[in-house]
Amino acid sequence: MVKFKMLGMHCEDMRFRLNVVKAEPQTKFEIKPEFNRQVKKIKEMPRRRIIELTVKMIGTETDPKPFDLAIRLVANFELEEEIWLAEDEREFITAATRATFPYLRSAITNLTAAAMISPLMLPPIDGGALFPENKPTESEAQ
Repeated sequence: MVKFKMLGMHCEDMRFRLNVVKAEPQTKFEIKPEFNRQVKKIKEMPRRRIIELTVKMIGTETDPKPFDLAIRLVANFELEEEIWLAEDEREFITAATRATFPYLRSAITNLTAAAMISPLMLPPIDGGALFPENKPTESEAQ
C-alpha cells in the first residue's frame, strides 16, 4: 500500500459565464461535466507529485448550456517513500484523485451558488474511478 500525505491544494482557474439561451420555461438542459487529470512528477524531489483536476462544462451551438464553467484544482502530495513499480504509481494516482475530487465537486457547487443561480451539486461519486486508465489491464489483473 502506497502511503502519502496531501501538502496543500489551491485553485488555479475558476471561471463562470451565464449564457443567454432561448428555451421554453420547462426545458431541461443536459449538463455533462468533462473531467480531466494530469499527474506531474518533480524531478528534483522524487517523492513529490502534483495532481491537477479540471472540470469543464461549455455549451456549443449544437449543445447549448445555460452557463459555461471551468475549474482547475492543483493538489500537492508527498509520498512516504519513492515509487518504483507502475502498479504502485497507479494506486497512488487513484487514491490521490479520490482524495482531491470532493474539493472539485464542492468548488462546482460554490461557484454556481456564488453566481446566484441554483447551485449545481454533482452526485457523490468515486473520484478514483472517474478515469478509465485507473483500471488494471488484463495482464495485471491476473
